[in-house]
Amino acid sequence: MRFMLIVKATGYSEAGVKFSREYDDARRAFKKVLAKAGILLAEEQCQPSSSGIRICYPSNGGEPEIKSGPFAIDQELIAEYTLIDVGTETEAMDWALRMPVPPGFGAFEIELRKLNDETDSIRDPRALALEADLEDQINMLQNIPEGEFKL
Repeated sequence: MRFMLIVKATGYSEAGVKFSREYDDARRAFKKVLAKAGILLAEEQCQPSSSGIRICYPSNGGEPEIKSGPFAIDQELIAEYTLIDVGTETEAMDWALRMPVPPGFGAFEIELRKLNDETDSIRDPRALALEADLEDQINMLQNIPEGEFKL
């Protein structure tokens, strides 16, 4: 099951305040542990909302409104996220509880969300290429007339 660990933005992250070297080291170490466990799918930090854009569609179906940041922190902004693939929600929560928290920067919130398992979602292009190659080879072998295939 895939989960997104969402770190909510704070006044500090929105102001672009850099965290301590110790916290950055702890984040890198946590990322390495996730990767070594084979569960890390992605991990990214967002720039402050001042560099963001919102596209807001009205309920009446009219033209969208384009809004430039910054946006209010009370609108539940995202500072960073980590995508993991684990067996259970409990395991995902255990990993979320292990995420490093920066000391001295006020309240810190991590939201854990399960992602839909879409069978038709975008797949890894390398895997798709390998599947296509295998299909080509199977088709080639199936089209060899009987008796002509020799090892």
